[in-house]
Amino acid sequence: MPEKTLDITPSVTVHEMLETYPHLEDVLIGIAPPFKKLKNPLLRRSVARVATIKHISAVGKVPLDELINKLRKAVGQSTSDQVYQEENYFGDKPDWFSEDKIVVSVDEAKVEDRDKMTLVAVMNEAKKVEKGEIIELITTFLPAPGIDILKSKGYLVWTVKGEGSQVRSYFLMDD
Repeated sequence: MPEKTLDITPSVTVHEMLETYPHLEDVLIGIAPPFKKLKNPLLRRSVARVATIKHISAVGKVPLDELINKLRKAVGQSTSDQVYQEENYFGDKPDWFSEDKIVVSVDEAKVEDRDKMTLVAVMNEAKKVEKGEIIELITTFLPAPGIDILKSKGYLVWTVKGEGSQVRSYFLMDD
């Protein structure tokens, strides 16, 4: 029976990649320390199913072309000189943002249940907000998969770098 293969591209999910190439977990952790969260079984079953290579590039602050080439090399695939378009998740303060519209704030450091993923907490809170209300998410990493999920659900998003390694993301339930 031939060995299963997967062409590593920006749109491949972490779950697909690690199912096909389990040894890449250690390669990812060696590339960027934030990837050690992949050892968490809950993360592997949830966020890894929606997080793409493009997302983890942003989360790990590793240029996408560099990350893809390192992963491809580790599984014996050819590398390339292709330069991928990087997603810019940070931007200027939008007109819709106002602190008085923040009705929920989720701080990764204060999530009581350590097995509960911050993204899950935000998704649960998102079900409760009304149009025109904002959810604030405070993390120590760029929550790229969550940002893209909420954008796909119609939320407007603004992400800004806070103090130190802090990242603040704001999600507006659009009118």
